[in-house]
Amino acid sequence: MPILEHAADGSVRPIARTWVPEVPVALEFNGLAYAVMMATPRDLEDFATGFAICEGLVSDPHQIADLAIAEVENGWVVRTMIEGLGADKLSERVRARVAESSCGLCGIDNLEVVARPLPAVAPHEPLSGAVIFRALAALRDHQPLGRETNAAHAAAYAEADGRIACVREDVGRHNALDKLIGARARAGLALSPGFILSTARCSYEIVEKAVKAGATTLVTVSLPTSMAVSRAAAAGLSLWVLARDDSVLAVTA
Repeated sequence: MPILEHAADGSVRPIARTWVPEVPVALEFNGLAYAVMMATPRDLEDFATGFAICEGLVSDPHQIADLAIAEVENGWVVRTMIEGLGADKLSERVRARVAESSCGLCGIDNLEVVARPLPAVAPHEPLSGAVIFRALAALRDHQPLGRETNAAHAAAYAEADGRIACVREDVGRHNALDKLIGARARAGLALSPGFILSTARCSYEIVEKAVKAGATTLVTVSLPTSMAVSRAAAAGLSLWVLARDDSVLAVTA
C-alpha cells in the first residue's frame, strides 16, 4: 500500500513503513474455545502459558501437557491440554468470560471478582532509581519489533541490578506481559528479586497480572490509574511509574 508523507511545508514524498503484525489468535484449553485475542503471532508458546497462569488455569507450566500452534485461514490457533483442569471449572470460566469486554467487566458477579483481594506479594528489598534508569537505557536495544514499527509494546524482566534478562513484544500491552510471564515460567525462572519493566499504561489489569505471576516490583513508563495504585498497595507490590531517562515516581502505600 503506497504511503505518502505530507510535511508542514507542503511537500509530499513517498515513504516505506513496516506495520506491526496484528492477527486474531484463538486460545483453546482442553478442547474448549476460551478466548480470541488480537496479538502479534510470535512467542505464542509463551503467550499461551502466561495467559493460562494469569487466568488461574495453571499455577505451574508443567501442568501444560501439550501445546500445539497452527496457522489457519483467518489467523492462528493455540491448542493446549492442561492436566488436572476439570471440564466443569473450565466451562464455568469460559461462561464468565462471555460477560467480559475489551473495555472492562460487566455484571455484578464481575464487580465482586474485581474487588477480590490479590495474593500478598513476597517480602522484597526496595529498588533504587539507579537500577531503573539502567534498565530503561538498555530496553530499546531489546525491542527489535518496536524499533522497526514504532508500534509495539514491550514487557521486560530486569535483574535487581538493572540488567535486562528477558523481553517480549506484542501489539497488545497485556499480551506482551503474558508472553514475558510465560517465558520466565517455561524457563523455570521467577519474576523476583528483579522487576518487571512495561511500556504499557499502568492499568489495574497490568498490576493484577504482575501480582498473580509472582512479581514483587512493577515499573511502567506511564502513569497508573487509581485502581492500579490501590490494588498494588493492598497486595504489597512495589510500584514505580512515569519512568523516564531522568526521573521516575515511586508510589508508596
